[in-house]
Amino acid sequence: MAAVSLRLGDLVWGKLGRYPPWPGKIVNPPKDLKKPRGKKCFFVKFFGTEDHAWIKVEQLKPYHLHKEEMIKINKGKRFQQAVDAVEEFLRKTKGKDQDLTIPESSTVKRVMTGTVAGFKWPPSVSEPVKDSDPHFHHFLLSQTEKPAVCYQAITKKLKVCEEETGSTSIQAADSTAVNGSITPTDKKIGFLGLGLMGSGIVSNLLKMGHTVTVWNRTAEKEGARLGRTPAEVVSTCDITFACVSDPKAAKDLVLGPSGVLQGIRPGKCYVDMSTVDADTVTELAQVIVSRGGRFLEAPVSGNQQLSNDGMLVILAAGDRGLYEDCSSCFQAMGKTSFFLGEVGNAAKMMLIVNMVQGSFMATIAEGLTLAQVTGQSQQTLLDILNQGQLASIFLDQKCQNILQGNFKPDFYLKYIQKDLRLAIALGDSVNHPTPMAAAANEVYKRAKALDQSDNDMSAVYRAYIH
Repeated sequence: MAAVSLRLGDLVWGKLGRYPPWPGKIVNPPKDLKKPRGKKCFFVKFFGTEDHAWIKVEQLKPYHLHKEEMIKINKGKRFQQAVDAVEEFLRKTKGKDQDLTIPESSTVKRVMTGTVAGFKWPPSVSEPVKDSDPHFHHFLLSQTEKPAVCYQAITKKLKVCEEETGSTSIQAADSTAVNGSITPTDKKIGFLGLGLMGSGIVSNLLKMGHTVTVWNRTAEKEGARLGRTPAEVVSTCDITFACVSDPKAAKDLVLGPSGVLQGIRPGKCYVDMSTVDADTVTELAQVIVSRGGRFLEAPVSGNQQLSNDGMLVILAAGDRGLYEDCSSCFQAMGKTSFFLGEVGNAAKMMLIVNMVQGSFMATIAEGLTLAQVTGQSQQTLLDILNQGQLASIFLDQKCQNILQGNFKPDFYLKYIQKDLRLAIALGDSVNHPTPMAAAANEVYKRAKALDQSDNDMSAVYRAYIH
């Protein structure tokens, strides 16, 4: 078949990396976005995902000519929605070529390019492409120095696979938030810690167009084999976020060998998102600032699902200017943020929030077990609560998990017990009684002793049945 000439405005099938061929339209790129060097390519806006990227000519095929072929090999729901979007576009334009030019103020200002390995075009009919990723995005990936990097899918949880040691810098083409358009900061972002919360946060930063360098202290976790140090991440990034488990981990990350402090120099910014006590965060702020760095505490209220969905609540305190510099990052990872003043205020507020949540969870477990031992239906109790003033997503989800015996972690039991302990200590420091939190803490301590695995906070239920 003779080569087909493509031009601005053409509908095409575009292939990028491991992703299936996807329908899009060749459009004008933003004026400040340079075309990559090398082989000829076009800037394509994809239907159904609102992603956009530079695609090499050999990875593009005319839409109408290959439509039937592509529909046969891809039956995914998202794919069908994209095709429907193309057909709707064609119906609206009625053959008239409407301009889909991305304006100069587009959020895509720093799209990275590179060779896409393993390109196979078109896929054979005997190898149907499954729409396995419900959060499909065309990611453009780059790395800092090491070329031998293998990337796994970045979906609800970040998956990074690296053949050699080294931190990994990644940039995503998509930059459209669920709640509106976000212009990603042009600052280089670092992130330390890929646990239940960190993985979702990083994924959302990438989806909204930020360039992120990641490091995780546990090499096997999240499929990551990352060997570079926190110090190197901080030294190469403008703003580095961290989210680790407790005060000891937060201090070790900053003060330990090859820690954050080793990479701090004037102007470098550090944002600690860990839930710790005010004394710990104040100490960290002091050492960071003493090296000329800028510091912000920004613990988050939420769980793994809210982290994945970019719906966390961020409590920040410290450097107000840095808080404003983090605006696009906070928009990507959360539904709202609060600035609470001087360092230590966010830590205190976060502990109070988790104290209330932890105490409520213990009360829910107590009520369910009391219903059981008195011959009442636990499901009926939940139905009644869901019709009253206590009704909430938290109540319903946690009760359902208990009734189903599902304690898969969404917020670790051991961490809520840690927060209760710290909240009680906070009360002691100002001579304020916290008897409800103290009682709940004892229940969690028993549950943690019975818990041989890392279960969800709803596993506190087991403390009442043993």
